[in-house]
Amino acid sequence: MNGLLTQLFMRYASPLFRLRHVPVLGPFARWASHKLVPRDSRVWVQVQGGPGEGLWLRLNPRTGLDYLQGGGEPEVQAALQRHLRPGMTFYDIGANIGFFSLLAARIVGPEGSVVAFEADPEVAERLREHVAHNQFSKIVVLQKAVWSETCTVFFARADPRVSPDRGLGHVAPTSASDTVRVSAVSLDEFTQTFTPPDFLKCDVEGAELEVFRGAQRLLKEKRPILLCEMHSEENRRALLQEFAALGYRCEPIEETHILALPPLA
Repeated sequence: MNGLLTQLFMRYASPLFRLRHVPVLGPFARWASHKLVPRDSRVWVQVQGGPGEGLWLRLNPRTGLDYLQGGGEPEVQAALQRHLRPGMTFYDIGANIGFFSLLAARIVGPEGSVVAFEADPEVAERLREHVAHNQFSKIVVLQKAVWSETCTVFFARADPRVSPDRGLGHVAPTSASDTVRVSAVSLDEFTQTFTPPDFLKCDVEGAELEVFRGAQRLLKEKRPILLCEMHSEENRRALLQEFAALGYRCEPIEETHILALPPLA
């Protein structure tokens, strides 16, 4: 019964949310949503539109509407459609629950492969659940951070009251009450024993510089396509300069993401 209520909530959530600011009806709408669907509910649904249409995700009904409707970061989805090809290897660094890993696996097909890095242990388990439910055998899920060197780092898990899907977790400088120790790996070391990427997506909540400091050989020798979310203007300037020095052609694909294309052969 709870699963049925949650599915109905997700289907009709948009008009319900619009009522929240209507006098008299607004308080009732908020009360009804909290009573019908607890905050920690999740339900299996299929993406209803966009390139990911038909993919299965187990979503929080209060935070998963963008995924459900296929509209999450549409510019990133479009970049994957334009530049990924069957047979390619795709790395998803900071994969969260795996929507882009699943989409990439669909595009690269059975001859390609996907490596999804997710540092948060709980989120990585949800990612594995999504991979298994969608039956993508070529996705490798690694519960690791990507860093400038292979080591152990402190990872600050996002407060679920602020980020219910814990998408704002990040590497922290010191241990604290909200941190866990996680293994970290550099891409240069990792790709000594694993197929290097043709396309690399990076969303690591401010650790972009550290990721690419540990990928110098990869960028010079393999020259994958790069799609990186920049979490500060300082990181944007530094990475644009670094990518340009390596011959990459950089273009913004929306306010926070940069697409870097390698030199033409």
